[in-house]
Amino acid sequence: MTDETPIMDIWGHIGELRNRLFKALLALVLTTTISFAIADQLVDLLALPIGGKAALVSIEVTENISIFMKVSLLSGFILAFPIILYQLLAFILPGLLPNEKRWVLFSLPFATGMFVVGVLFAFYVMLPAALPFLTNFMGIKTMPRPNNYFDFVTNLLFWIGISFETPLFMFILARFKVITAEQLAKQWRIAVVIIAIAAAVITPTPDPINMSLLMAPLLALYGLSIILAKIARPKEKEA
Repeated sequence: MTDETPIMDIWGHIGELRNRLFKALLALVLTTTISFAIADQLVDLLALPIGGKAALVSIEVTENISIFMKVSLLSGFILAFPIILYQLLAFILPGLLPNEKRWVLFSLPFATGMFVVGVLFAFYVMLPAALPFLTNFMGIKTMPRPNNYFDFVTNLLFWIGISFETPLFMFILARFKVITAEQLAKQWRIAVVIIAIAAAVITPTPDPINMSLLMAPLLALYGLSIILAKIARPKEKEA
């Protein structure tokens, strides 16, 4: 009986994880379905930085349907983000102390807000700066395909939105005593190098101006991470 108990516990955790993932997936399916109703307006909005849909040229029969689905999926993910995050965090909540559960639940609106801020930053700052460089490089006129353009835009919005979750991630690590604010402050040089590499990967253009546009908020977010790590462990002192 004793030998079977750990195995039963493992299968119980797997079943719980499966249920949580199913609920997260169901939320994504529902919000994506809802997004179908506003996908046309979202496509119009996302096409504004390039000059509207008239600036795009479709050359494949299924291309327009493809971008309709991609935009709906991105919209669905943003709408379902709080639910998805809650389901993932709820999986670990039973193993937490009551005060730790409160911190995790408190982080949900913050995480959603930071993701939305990242998406807005990418749309209103990064795209207007990057697109003129890309479409006028070497003086060659560019007529982007919808599939290529919306792949580019949705990937940029998504990954910058995710990168804006860094402070929350650091807060949780500090709360669970994996890191401290002092450690983050001491390792700022390494952080700058990592942020520069991340900005170079995420930034759609190779020029240093656009890379700096992304590095600036990421560095600010790292500073916010240090502050939140200190809040998470206010009584911790450097060993």
